[in-house]
Amino acid sequence: MAEFLDIVDMTGTPTGKIIDRETAHREGILHRTTHLWILRRHNGVTEVLLQKRSADKDSFPGCYDISSAGHMPASVDWIPSALRELEEELGITGVAKEDLILCGQRHIKHDDVFHGKPYKDRQISNIYCLWLDVEPEDLILQESEVEEVIWIPLEECIKKVESCDPTFKHAIVLEEIKMLPRD
Repeated sequence: MAEFLDIVDMTGTPTGKIIDRETAHREGILHRTTHLWILRRHNGVTEVLLQKRSADKDSFPGCYDISSAGHMPASVDWIPSALRELEEELGITGVAKEDLILCGQRHIKHDDVFHGKPYKDRQISNIYCLWLDVEPEDLILQESEVEEVIWIPLEECIKKVESCDPTFKHAIVLEEIKMLPRD
């Protein structure tokens, strides 16, 4: 079943037109996504929860990525979409909209090839963080989306991304992870 997205202008405002996700990525049509990073303080260190994307994902399969992220269905607003993804991907419920902290917005333009198909990603993403101390074994992972989750010190993650550490296969954008509060 096709997933339909709002086509948006450069400010992220819906134009009144919708498009299916596959066509949006094939043709490079601007749409919206939400990115939600989960943070915690553990032994005096700020840690970030990363998800490992399923090997079957249409982009960046098998890579570590944002705690929870997703495309916004047509006619759905930013925060309800972020909370829906949090529940779908990680099984986390009961988070109040007031608990989400807006860290900024990113315009994403990325061209690549995944599974032998061209992929033209054009997104406007609201970046949120959520302070939540949760253990990976207590999460209910959406297997079609998420292979596993890990906690990693935020500063260590930033260093791995900055240095292009070949042992750390990821889809994390340095500009975005640096938007997160450090404590």
